[in-house]
Amino acid sequence: VTGSSGVAAAAGLYRYLRDFCGCHLSWSGAQLRLPDPLPRLRAEIRAAAPGRYRYYQNVCTQSYSFAWWDWARWEREIDWMALSGINLAPAFAGQEAVWQRVYRNLGLNQSEIDKYFTGPAFLAWNRMGNLRRWAGPLPPTWHVKQLYLQYRIVERMRSLGMTTVLPAFAGHVPQGILRVFPRVNATRLGHWSHFDCTYSCIYLLDPEDPMFQVIGTLFLKELIKEFGTDHVYSADTFNEMTPLSSDPAYLSRVSNAVFSSMTGADPKALWLMQGWLFQHQPDFWQPAQVRALLHGVPLGRMIVLDLFAESKPVYQWTESFYGQPFIWCMLHNFGGNHGLFGTVEAINHGPFAARRFPNSTMVGTGLVPEGIEQNDMVYELMNELGWRQEPLDLPSWVTRYAERRYGAPNAAAAGAWRLLLRSVYNCTGVCVNHNRSPLVRRPSLHMDTELWYNASDVYEAWRLLLSAGTELGSSPTFLYDLVDVTRQAAQQLVSDYYLSIRQAFQSHALPELLTAGGVLVYDLLPELDRLLSSHSLFLLGRWLESARAMATSEREAEQYELNARNQVTLWGPSGNILDYANKQLGGLVLDYYAVRWSLFVSVLVESLNSGRPFHQDQFNQAVFQVERGFIYNKKRYPAVPAGDTMEISRKLFLKYYP
Repeated sequence: VTGSSGVAAAAGLYRYLRDFCGCHLSWSGAQLRLPDPLPRLRAEIRAAAPGRYRYYQNVCTQSYSFAWWDWARWEREIDWMALSGINLAPAFAGQEAVWQRVYRNLGLNQSEIDKYFTGPAFLAWNRMGNLRRWAGPLPPTWHVKQLYLQYRIVERMRSLGMTTVLPAFAGHVPQGILRVFPRVNATRLGHWSHFDCTYSCIYLLDPEDPMFQVIGTLFLKELIKEFGTDHVYSADTFNEMTPLSSDPAYLSRVSNAVFSSMTGADPKALWLMQGWLFQHQPDFWQPAQVRALLHGVPLGRMIVLDLFAESKPVYQWTESFYGQPFIWCMLHNFGGNHGLFGTVEAINHGPFAARRFPNSTMVGTGLVPEGIEQNDMVYELMNELGWRQEPLDLPSWVTRYAERRYGAPNAAAAGAWRLLLRSVYNCTGVCVNHNRSPLVRRPSLHMDTELWYNASDVYEAWRLLLSAGTELGSSPTFLYDLVDVTRQAAQQLVSDYYLSIRQAFQSHALPELLTAGGVLVYDLLPELDRLLSSHSLFLLGRWLESARAMATSEREAEQYELNARNQVTLWGPSGNILDYANKQLGGLVLDYYAVRWSLFVSVLVESLNSGRPFHQDQFNQAVFQVERGFIYNKKRYPAVPAGDTMEISRKLFLKYYP
């Protein structure tokens, strides 16, 4: 196999393994049983990607998925990236160590720096100017370990022919800068999300203040000296933050200042910017404002990631980003949530429509999930589409996918996948894959149980997969999918029991409330927890122990574990972005979600018994203590699975299959 780069050759190798040897590689496992002898090709096969770039990673992925990775996990990911044909990706580790050096050189003291950086699980939002201090400070050993990782990450990526994207200065500064340079022109941005100014409201330098160029160029020169460069840099000044003025001239000055601070260190600089802001705050970002921000940079020296193009493409209403090149991206996942989801028709046709758009400036495709290690099929499909000249026949593609994934043809498994493809994986219209199932949300009497698909298709896929277990039960990828589909079915069942609980309460039917609540709290949720605990990739302990493994002392281990627990639950000191990054993990279902549901049911029962009305505000105060209690419970959760996945799934099926 030969290619124009290491990545192209690796993509060619994977194509041979996939299409001729029936192999499969994904986050949840590999199926690499090679035929003997290896198949010979009758003639040479040539392939070229229609766009220059295949991009991967979201700024948030660094925190939702990569936060606790060691080198072994990084190496596996980079190899998967190469085999998937990805040739452009961020390398963001270790930047805080370089920033700390720059801040110290500028005259800040350590306590001022410590008040700025967040803890490790929240750095993505510190880097985008959203958040400061929360769950920090960063221990010195964190910097050392991250620098070591970054050296290896950039070396490995470049050795395979990938272009690394390095971080640049977006204009945000610690408050300490104002002490050292009292005449500097900096203004506080507003608060971010549901955080007040204790942990947000970061200072933004005025684009015309001389310190903007001093700090930006100083940082980038230091970074390039440390890691070398491929001349592509990332900066997001206004991610989910309203600019101080909507005046187009001001917005052009900001983008020009950011770009100038890049070229001050590297005259060949190319700015890669996430386009999330334009669709996130469309009332602010009208055509004049978008054009001004984009045209503050010479045409062709910026690449915009059309971040949510499968649901809310921006290129269509900005005349293809007013001439700046863009990458058509599939966002797909928010917060690293579990939950079967896809927009397969949108991604099968969207990139091709974008290329045909009048005066299109599209230069590639991208995968930009906030969190990974979920819904492998969607990412395999999107990676393949990055090399295609036209859409795929999806039902036949998914049939072959099932065969490759499990290493053998199986009619029941293929049937299950075709059902999932047409239902849960085929959300149409504006689809936001944020798991709002009552299972993973704080209980109330007004919960969302709407589905974009027919629930019976998932139940039938569950039945078909279980029936394939006799033949495919030894396949690790099959067992992963069995857990995932059973988990989805259980998630649907939780909604049904919730509706029964609500109906019983509103009808003052105490026996029915006790029955539905009892089944949910004392059987369905514990059984779901048992199922998740039977697979290594669905364990809370895996997430927590990987956090602890980054530490060099017990004190650090406790801090990192609190970071990891808080991110998947309260997301902030007081539930500021509660359950945004919800996960369905063995240990978390039993000790967090089930405990909340138990309290909810008992409060409703008490309300019917006493005749006093249910007050959501009072319940929220009580349940917050439960949620906070989980973060500080100090319980060590197993990082090794226990139980027989097939047996637990079958037991759930016999009990609950509708």
